[in-house]
Amino acid sequence: MARPNKDFLLAWGSLDSLDAKSGWRSIAIEPAGPNGIHAGRRFPGNEEAMLVHFHHAKMASNEKFPDGQGFFIERADSLGDGSTRLALTRKPDGSLDLFLAMVCDVAGALDSAAINDADQPRLLRVFLSRVRAWQEFMRKGAQALSAEAEIGLFGELSVLALMIESGTPAFVALESWLGPLDGVQDFEIGTGAMEVKTTLSDVGFIAKIGSLEQLDDSVRKPLFVVGTRLKQVTAGTTLPELVDSLRTTVASEADAIRLLSDRLIAAGYFPSQRDHYTRRFAVTDIKAIEVGAAFPRLTHGTAPLGVTRAIYDIDLEKAPGAVSDIKTALNKLGAI
Repeated sequence: MARPNKDFLLAWGSLDSLDAKSGWRSIAIEPAGPNGIHAGRRFPGNEEAMLVHFHHAKMASNEKFPDGQGFFIERADSLGDGSTRLALTRKPDGSLDLFLAMVCDVAGALDSAAINDADQPRLLRVFLSRVRAWQEFMRKGAQALSAEAEIGLFGELSVLALMIESGTPAFVALESWLGPLDGVQDFEIGTGAMEVKTTLSDVGFIAKIGSLEQLDDSVRKPLFVVGTRLKQVTAGTTLPELVDSLRTTVASEADAIRLLSDRLIAAGYFPSQRDHYTRRFAVTDIKAIEVGAAFPRLTHGTAPLGVTRAIYDIDLEKAPGAVSDIKTALNKLGAI
């Protein structure tokens, strides 16, 4: 659960100064936890920051930190004890509201990991992973999902839920979900991959293919295109309700909870925007079509000479290929 934002706002307000000496000034945010979470400002720039101390967790001097739109990570003053102290700092042109939401969420992720007895190196990984998720979220514009993106995410989460229901361990299923990270396919699992396409249309199934790589099975086999058909109904499920259901499903696995939150943020879904998603959907059909030699597609190996990139549509209703359910596809992938 995210930390209350008022704690950071009050601390930053009390630290605000125009004539402070160069360096860091900070106030502990209670409960400070095992990482001694502080709200801070660095002078002379007066930038807001969250300082986190990772005892017994070392980082290479050339470690590349996440650096997003509106924030960056830097090393703060060292205590000389071989530990790592990092500052998540707002850039001068970064939105304070968005940075505040990020800081509260990251602090909450550390709290949750600490409750589950994570050691210091593990807490450092949790910190960096959550910040990278926010980096991806901000790169995509930090706005609520478009209507089309909402449908796409609902489809991917529906497939994710079926994967877990079919016997895929929750963490394995979530780790394979690379769509939010701009993976070539939405899921890379077992020996192959699954690309999820979602539609609200009752007639046909037009799927947009975004690159020459998306349906290329030369690297990972087998490759499935999973067609998910939705219907908007008053008795259906909203996107936030589907997210809540998945959180309940993985509630007993701390790492799975963390990874689900990371992926959702990277996908552009943030809990504070849940009131934006009011449409209710029902899944009317999910089928996995194996991509074979006869499947209609363009790849680097089949595109005409000189074609270096392509975006095109195919009708999955007319695409030849063995059709199966998710469980059968997962068996073929060697995932269950």
